Order: sequence, then C-alpha cells, then structure tokens
Amino acid sequence: MKIATAAYPMDFLPDWEAYAKKLESWVREAAQAGSQLLVFPEYGAMELATLAGREVAMDLQASIRAVSERVPEANALHARLAQHYGVYILAASAPVETDEGLPVNRARFFGPEGGMAQIDKQIMTRFEREDWGVQGGAPLQVFDTVLGRIGVLICYDSEFPLLGRALSDAQLLLVPSCTEALAGYWRVRIGSMARALENQCLVVMSSTVGTCDWSEAVDTNCGAGGVFCPPDRGFPSTGVVAEGTLNAPGWTYAEVDLETVDEVRKDGVVLNRRHWKEQAGRDAAPGLTVLR
Repeated sequence: MKIATAAYPMDFLPDWEAYAKKLESWVREAAQAGSQLLVFPEYGAMELATLAGREVAMDLQASIRAVSERVPEANALHARLAQHYGVYILAASAPVETDEGLPVNRARFFGPEGGMAQIDKQIMTRFEREDWGVQGGAPLQVFDTVLGRIGVLICYDSEFPLLGRALSDAQLLLVPSCTEALAGYWRVRIGSMARALENQCLVVMSSTVGTCDWSEAVDTNCGAGGVFCPPDRGFPSTGVVAEGTLNAPGWTYAEVDLETVDEVRKDGVVLNRRHWKEQAGRDAAPGLTVLR
C-alpha cells in the first residue's frame, strides 16, 4: 500500500469554508497520488481556534474550548472525505474537553466505509500537564483494517517502550507529532525508530511545521514526515523507508508491504519482538559494584 504522511502547516483561517477547502485539497492530493492511508499530525487541529478570532486563539484555555467545540464538525468533514476518496485518514489531534471538564489530546481515525474511532494520548508532556491541564485519556487500541493491523502513539507516547509493546500486535504504528524544536523532532523520531526496531514493524511519523504567531501553544513547529522500519531483511539497512525535508510543508510518500513485517517477525536476522519476554527477570534493579 501507499502511505502519505504530512508535514502540516497550520493557518489563520478566515472562516470554516477555508478550512474545509484546505483539508480537501490535502486529502485530494494524497489520494490522487495513490495513497490509501493519510496521516496528519498532533495538534494540527489547533488552527480551528482561529475561527473564533485572534484573541481566543492566543489564550491557552480559550483556544482549547474553541477547538473542542469544532471537533464534531471536523469529524463530519473527515468522514465525508474518507468515504469520497476511499482512504483511511488519521485526523490531526485536538484538545477535546471531556464530561469531567478536563481536556484530552484526541486523534480520530476514519475509514473509507464510514467507520470512525478515537485515540487519546496516554502520557502528557510538561507543557500539556503544567500549562494546559491536559490529561491522559482512554486506553490504547489496535485497529483491524483491510490494510493491516494499525496502532497509534501520539507524539510523546512514542518515547515509552511499554506503550509500544502494548501495541505489538500492530504491523504499523502511526505517530502524529507536534514539536517546537529540532531536539523535540529528534526525540520523537528516535522513539519511533526504536519502536520499529523492538516491535519489528513499520512506524509512520507526521509533524506540524512552521510558525503560528496567533498561538501560544503551537507558535513554533519543527518536523518532517517519515516512515521507519526495522533494519532487517526486506527493509532498508538504515531503518528509514522515507523521510521528508525538514520543515518543508507537504506529503511524504512511501510504498510498503506489511507482509514484509510478518516475514521479518517470523525469520528476521534478529527477533527482537519474539525475544522481548526474555528481559523478564533480567530487568530487576542491578547490584552496585564498587570498582576502583
């Protein structure tokens, strides 16, 4: 199958129609290129706050409410586009207020036949927990699709191996990200590549890019699209299937075959996924030896 992963710039939108046209343009381009799976980044939905005006978009808490209120409309739009173009779409995540009053960082996954699922970030960054008050959401899930088994780790979640291991049945992991600095981009990229290595799977990373002077939350963005793999039989020796140009808006495309994932899990040069359990008992706190 062909995957399209986004380096996505957020815009100050004059009205809803501008957002709908922008999103359809992105989806149309990827679909016409033959892509079956489209991956948008973490917090790419923050541009919806601009529909309430600059003052609201600049206010952290007000912007959360403004975006959360628009998510149902955005969901309807994504569902329509997924069906019209016959593609799977991981929508850009958004802060969504729950019944408990605290927001979660939520992505939504749309299928070409009308299916939709929600995925919440598990572990919050310092900014999310200390400034925004975003909390961890519902547990992780694996999605059984006609393309294969797919899991999602939102940005920071990709840096935690036990979360990746929880999704070890997935052949493909999607990692939507939003990072302000080069160091942040590389943290998520290194985490993504590590998850590809230990789970012997493909990992797709998307990013927000560019500056947003209308937001305190996503004012600066650094990243690129990328698709990573275990450096093993049937895959590039570098562990990189495709990578976009840093901070250049647009799609990064990759042709992948999930049967290669199944083959390397069964008969790879190494068998990290199968041998994971051999860590048990060897991961206890080590003794301290004084060595002079």
